[in-house]
Amino acid sequence: MTGFVEIADAASFVLADARVPACLVDDPPRDAVPHAEGLLRLDIRVSDGRISDFAVQRDGGEAPGRVDLGGGTVWPGFADLHTHLDKAFTSPRWANLDGTLEGALSATAADRPLWTPDDLRARMEFALRCAWAHGTVALRTHLDSRAPQHLVSWPVFRELREEWRGRIAVQAVSLVPLEAFADADYATGIADLVRDCGGTLGAVTGIDAGNEALLDRVFRLAGQRGLDLDFHVDETDDPGARSFDRIARAVVAHRFGGRVVAGHCCSLAARPAGEADRALDLAAAAGLHVVGLPMCNLYLQDRRAGRTPRWRGVTLLHEMRARGIPVSLASDNVRDPFHAYGDFDMLEVFAEAVKIAHLDRPVGGWPVAVARTPADAMSLGDAGRLRAGGPADIVLFRARSWGELLSRPQHDRTVLRAGRPIEAVPPDYRELDRLFE
Repeated sequence: MTGFVEIADAASFVLADARVPACLVDDPPRDAVPHAEGLLRLDIRVSDGRISDFAVQRDGGEAPGRVDLGGGTVWPGFADLHTHLDKAFTSPRWANLDGTLEGALSATAADRPLWTPDDLRARMEFALRCAWAHGTVALRTHLDSRAPQHLVSWPVFRELREEWRGRIAVQAVSLVPLEAFADADYATGIADLVRDCGGTLGAVTGIDAGNEALLDRVFRLAGQRGLDLDFHVDETDDPGARSFDRIARAVVAHRFGGRVVAGHCCSLAARPAGEADRALDLAAAAGLHVVGLPMCNLYLQDRRAGRTPRWRGVTLLHEMRARGIPVSLASDNVRDPFHAYGDFDMLEVFAEAVKIAHLDRPVGGWPVAVARTPADAMSLGDAGRLRAGGPADIVLFRARSWGELLSRPQHDRTVLRAGRPIEAVPPDYRELDRLFE
C-alpha cells in the first residue's frame, strides 16, 4: 500500500470525515457550512470510479465501506498548466553556474544538442511519473521548437501523450522567440505542426514595440487553424516591458475566440501602480488567463552575485484575482538550468506560492489555482474539481488544516484514480544516471 489510508477493493465506499476546500466542491450540500479556514467537513461516497454524492459529515461508526479519514484533507487531482518536460532534469548534465536567466539560456543552448528522441523520452517519462505519483491529472508542457529541434521533440510528445492517455492529460505548446515568426515559411510550418499534433501555439514575447506585427501574425495563424495561444510574457524586472498590454490589445483587435494564456508577467510588479492597473484592466477586458510561476521566478529574478535579491519576481496575483482574471499556479521548470529544484508536485507549488505571494490569511479560494482554473484553461471540464457524477480522481492528505498541510511535504498522501489507489511513488533519480555519463 502507498499512502496513509487503506482503501478496500470495493465498488462503493465512503470517504468519511473529510475536510475539503469549499472552493473545490461543485454544489456542496445545502447544510454544509465551511468550518475554520474555508474547509467543508464532508463524507464523500464513491461508486464505480465516480463521486456519487456528498453528505455533511456525521458519525458512521464502523459501517461497511466506510473509510475514516480522521479529518484528513481531500483535494481533486491537480492540473499543472505550465511546465517544460523537454528541459526537465538536465541540471546534472549542464548546470546554470550563476543562477541567472542569461546563465539558464546559455546552459540550455549548450545542452540542447543532446536532446535526442531517447534522451527526451527518458526525461519526459520520468517527469510524468513524478507528476502521476503526486496526484496530477493534467499537464501542459512548452516544447522548444526552434528548427530543427521541433522535428525531434514533437513526435516524442505525441507518443507520450498517447501512452499516458487515461492517466495524465498531456498537452504541448510551441516555445520559440517571437522573432522566429519573421520567417514566413517557418511560421506557417510550426503552426501546421502544432495543429496536426493537437497542440497550442506559443511564443516568447519581447518588449520591442516593433514586434507587434509579428504578434499579429501569431494571432492570425492561430485563428486560421482554430488554435489556442500560450505566451511567455515579460519575464523580466524591466518596468518598460509591455508585451502583456500588447497581447491583451491583440486579443480584442483580432476578436480572437480561442483561449489566451500569459505566463510569468513578472514586470507588472515593477511598473508604476497606475500603469500596472491599466494593464490589468486591459487583460480583464480581453479575457486573458495568467499563470504565476512563483518558484522559478523567485529563483531567477533579481539574482546578482554577492547581492541579496530585493524582490520576489512574482506577478500581481492578488490584483488580477480582484479583477476576475483567471489565475493559475504551475511548476514551470524542474531541475533544469532555469530552476534547479522541484519535483512536479503541485502541493509544493501551492505551498511555496502561499508563502511567496501571501496567499493566506485567508487561503480562501486560492486552491482553485492548481486545480479547477488551470483545468478550465486546458478545456478539461471534468478535471480539478470535486462534483457529484465526476471522476473520483482524488488526493487524500493526512493533514487536517492549512497549517498541517502546508508545513510538511505530505509524502504519505493517497492518490485515487477512478476511485482506486495508485501504487506509485516518485521514481529514483538514479534511473537517469545513464543520460549524464
